[in-house]
Amino acid sequence: MVVREYLDSGLGYKLLAKKYGMPSCTPLKGWVKVYQKFGSGGLMKKEKNESYSVQFKLDVLTFMKRTGSSQTEAALHFGITNPATISFWNKVFSEGGAESLGRPRGRRFMSNKDKKRIKTIEKEMTREQELERENELLRLEVEYLKKLRAFQMDPEGYLEKHKQRYHSNSKKPSD
Repeated sequence: MVVREYLDSGLGYKLLAKKYGMPSCTPLKGWVKVYQKFGSGGLMKKEKNESYSVQFKLDVLTFMKRTGSSQTEAALHFGITNPATISFWNKVFSEGGAESLGRPRGRRFMSNKDKKRIKTIEKEMTREQELERENELLRLEVEYLKKLRAFQMDPEGYLEKHKQRYHSNSKKPSD
């Protein structure tokens, strides 16, 4: 509806975004490009099971690197209606390489065999082991609540006190 109004009325991106309470006109620009390339079908939500091959994902990322095109341009070129998909692929590739592009997303399906194994382990725990586990969980909860209370009472002081620890943990070792 907004895209049709943009194309028919001659109003600019900013005016339409303001009219419809959008914080930015950027999504509207993307929608117009997708509509112009794929029609109204390009704006429809895709099936969740739609997937792309690892080779296709690599082709898209290589195209972007080789041509210097933006994610939106690459998405239009390859027929991908959501440029954010390419952003996700780029992040996954940067963190884990090409093989990580083929890994399925989300939690692994838990088979009945896995469920039975977990129940067996829980049954095998003695009463003493159960109490030790509960005790450890309670210790962790108390520690967490102490830190939370300290932070709530004096956020600036807490952060300043723990600043050195956070900075030293985030630095990479230099060779």
